Amino acid sequence: MNKNNHGGARKGAGRKKNSGSFKEGTKVLRVPFSLVDSILPSIEMYKSQLKSGVEVMLAKENTKELLVPIFTSRVQAGFPSPADDHLEDTLDLNTHLIHHKEATFFVKAQGDSMLGAGIHQGDILIVDRSLTAKSGKIVIAVVDGEFTVKRLHKYKGNVTLKAENPDFEDIKIGGTSELIIWGVVTSVIHQYD
Repeated sequence: MNKNNHGGARKGAGRKKNSGSFKEGTKVLRVPFSLVDSILPSIEMYKSQLKSGVEVMLAKENTKELLVPIFTSRVQAGFPSPADDHLEDTLDLNTHLIHHKEATFFVKAQGDSMLGAGIHQGDILIVDRSLTAKSGKIVIAVVDGEFTVKRLHKYKGNVTLKAENPDFEDIKIGGTSELIIWGVVTSVIHQYD
């Protein structure tokens, strides 16, 4: 009887463990065609994160509600006034900060170029990829392979990424520069010391 030695696992064959572009194990997954366009940007973002070292956190669909009490009384920024002890309701921060779960991600700010916009070192930026990056919006962009957060400025066909700190220069896009807009910053989470 003639045995066929084809097929099956062979010693030393195949891709080496953790050697792919993700540097970790992967899993084959069947995705409906209607979801491919919403999933691929997340995968590409994750790949870019690995290359650049930028920490990106994706909003999870199964994020648990975080209900925090909200009071009816307002807080005075001037002189204090007697506080009402009336609890109005509870507040889920996810419903106020994340409007498009499948297109939202978080990224930590690094550097001081956006201090004038209230973005400090270590702040968490909430970014929505589904929004159109209009002139005047703060965006997460990749310029020639480098991540940055800046205010987008478009004027007469010219594109500039403006810093919000006079100690930093604006980035003028032109010539051979490659610009990719990752998303629009919708909120900033800043913690005070």
